[in-house]
Amino acid sequence: MTILENFIAISNNILWSYVLIAMLIVLGLYFTFRTKFVQFRMVGEMIRLLGDGVGDSKKKDSVSSFGAFCISTASRVGTGNLAGVALAISIGGPGAVFWMWLIALIGSASAFVEATLAQIYKVKDKNGFRGGPAYYMEKALNQRWMGVLFAILITLCFGLVFNSVQANTITLSLQTAYGLDRTMMGLALSALTAFIIFGGLKRIVKVAEWMVPVMAGGYVLLALYIVITNLPVMPDVFMTIFKGAFGLEQVAGGGMGAALMQGIKRGLFSNEAGMGSAPNAAATADVTHPVKQGLIQALGVFVDTLLVCSSSAFIVLLSDAYKQEGLEGIAIVQTALSSHIGSWAGSFIAIAVFLFAFSSIVGNYYYGQTNIEFIDTNKTWLLIYRLAVVAMVMYGSVERVAVVWDMADLFMALMAITNLIAIALLGKIAFAALQDYTKQKKQGQNPVFYTSSIGGLKNVECWPESETDSKAKQDANVM
Repeated sequence: MTILENFIAISNNILWSYVLIAMLIVLGLYFTFRTKFVQFRMVGEMIRLLGDGVGDSKKKDSVSSFGAFCISTASRVGTGNLAGVALAISIGGPGAVFWMWLIALIGSASAFVEATLAQIYKVKDKNGFRGGPAYYMEKALNQRWMGVLFAILITLCFGLVFNSVQANTITLSLQTAYGLDRTMMGLALSALTAFIIFGGLKRIVKVAEWMVPVMAGGYVLLALYIVITNLPVMPDVFMTIFKGAFGLEQVAGGGMGAALMQGIKRGLFSNEAGMGSAPNAAATADVTHPVKQGLIQALGVFVDTLLVCSSSAFIVLLSDAYKQEGLEGIAIVQTALSSHIGSWAGSFIAIAVFLFAFSSIVGNYYYGQTNIEFIDTNKTWLLIYRLAVVAMVMYGSVERVAVVWDMADLFMALMAITNLIAIALLGKIAFAALQDYTKQKKQGQNPVFYTSSIGGLKNVECWPESETDSKAKQDANVM
């Protein structure tokens, strides 16, 4: 192991095993209590708001709340929902699933806060709205250096490194299933990526809006079929999960620690709650109140972990694949699925991996784009970034990416810590926005946000000062 590899390994162990997990749990619980358990008491409102956003095209240049939800879900729902869950179970045991669920339930409050802040501090350009942690770090905290640091980390981590890993997963799975040449697949994948990302935000949204429901919905329905056909043994599966999380033999053998670590690590990697990635998508939505998108992004955490990750967990735990030696990651899911539905499982997984991983490439790319534009709006930098993304997709298609993956873990941890510090300092703004939203809902209104609704709010560009200001702008636009 080289000095660099050793440094990355030690840094990852410290950050992921101690710092990040403590921050996620403490802040998640803090946000949960301060929002009065918003992620539970407003689930009905979340689903209603998501329905309002479907097919919403009230403005030609706007992105609907559903479209923004699909961009973030496209990035969230990737191969981590398949291979990552299987890996967590194989290393940490079935108990890892419980801790994965818990981090999602707690973390959805963090997702609400960061998405609401992203909406409040978004900016407008000719393509619509953009924003995210870098923007609220600069505008709300007056710390541009912090925003630039975050922008660099997320661009390197999501835009470049994660996309090479997703491309690697696609070509390996298709080679295994069909014996296809990885170089040729890499060229095709790079060309398809280039076609979508050079088409701009609207093309990215269109791809996400059809791909996300198809891939996630299809996978969840298959898992539901497997659960129904194995209904008599489901109580045993749940008992295995809870025993693994709390059983005395696990505590005595240190297994509880492994389950907790793997569940939280993979849960965060999958649902991204508090990491600062999904707010970049949340900021693109055209809504009447920031809290609307905050609620929808909180729902995204549930969709990712409680639906898609649980689907993988049940598929794996209803077989003995995770106990077989020599199997890891996606191979566990493939073997488990084969035991349930037969030999065509290999082809199904190959197609599922393509949809899950390619949707992540599209979502990850956008996170880099909006942060490149934060640092510098010069089109040359965006062109360089787009070419780098295509090159990394090609690189990941044909090369081994183990060391690069470890480096991505380091970038992701630093990125998450930077964002968690920011939302801890700014949480009171999101709490005040939620109070304003709840107050208007109780009065039977469709909530509309004005900057005067929250005392002392500064550097807000896209929201009117008051109802009078809003009407004046509307009249000016008509004239």
